[in-house]
Amino acid sequence: MPATDDLPLHDIDTAAAHLRDVLAQVVEHGPAHAALVVYDERTGLSRALAEGYRRNLPGAVFIDFDKVAPDDVLAAFRRMAPSDLVVLVQSTNFRLEAFRIRVELFKLGLKVIEHVHLSRMPGAQGAHYIESLAYDPAYYRGVGRALKERIDSASSATVDSGGELLVFASTLEPAKLNIGDYSGMNNVGGQFPIGEVFTEAQDLEAVNGRVRVHVFGDTSYLVNRPETPITLVIERGRVVGAENATPEFERLLEIIRADEGEVWLRELGFGMNRAFTRERRVNDIGTYERMCGIHLSLGAKHGVYPKPGFKRKDARYHVDVFAVTEAVYLDDQRVYRDGAWEV
Repeated sequence: MPATDDLPLHDIDTAAAHLRDVLAQVVEHGPAHAALVVYDERTGLSRALAEGYRRNLPGAVFIDFDKVAPDDVLAAFRRMAPSDLVVLVQSTNFRLEAFRIRVELFKLGLKVIEHVHLSRMPGAQGAHYIESLAYDPAYYRGVGRALKERIDSASSATVDSGGELLVFASTLEPAKLNIGDYSGMNNVGGQFPIGEVFTEAQDLEAVNGRVRVHVFGDTSYLVNRPETPITLVIERGRVVGAENATPEFERLLEIIRADEGEVWLRELGFGMNRAFTRERRVNDIGTYERMCGIHLSLGAKHGVYPKPGFKRKDARYHVDVFAVTEAVYLDDQRVYRDGAWEV
């Protein structure tokens, strides 16, 4: 991969400021614990984040992944003590044979901050990514917990995507939080940026209606935005129609149907990250998933919520699609208006 241009100095300064807050407020890293930063220098964004961590972690060990052997990286991990911090800054996704990095680091009791697929966000998208790292605890924790409370007590949900209504006529699964608060959790940290509350219908067949989709994740895990939003027709929790579908989206549906028989709609995601909007996007679908608005998943795979009749070995796909979000209702209470959550 050829190296990309450096980001402007003001973006690097902004990254350093946001990472300072992430370190102090999100993972609560302090001087009593060691820090290890494994990074690469392949992209301007990876170099900017590495510099941001250098400014905030003067006593940390820094390892350029491309200049050492994999065994050296694994050995450095194993020298860490529980509650120490490991930061992974990856232009792609570091490969260490069968070692699933974040999972294994959590097993060692380490805190983890993971930045992945940075090469998918070139140019101005790097600035959007840096903006998405800003941490506002009052917003994420206050609004996030309030959303969870409303979701957990609701008997239904409705997504209005501009005249089309998708109705979840079912109680919802207990919502999961990704709001930068790990109190009471076994693991501290994860993939950044953060900002999401997610659930799904307890009765998947109680989901019916229509929803306009302005972005979907394609087979390369990249944001694909059709010129005209695609309208999905949902009956009993399954996609039975796709109006204005592009050839790439039709191909995606065909792949899911070929392996799973039908296309289920599962996740109901409440994205909270205000750095990303319908117009302000990044190419990496896993990053854009935090966009402030509703995202849904196509395919039978959603391991967080086991359901009767869905076997892990047979559920292969979880494809994120993003609804044109005009309004969201939990029961009859509107919780989303003018591009923002109101709870």
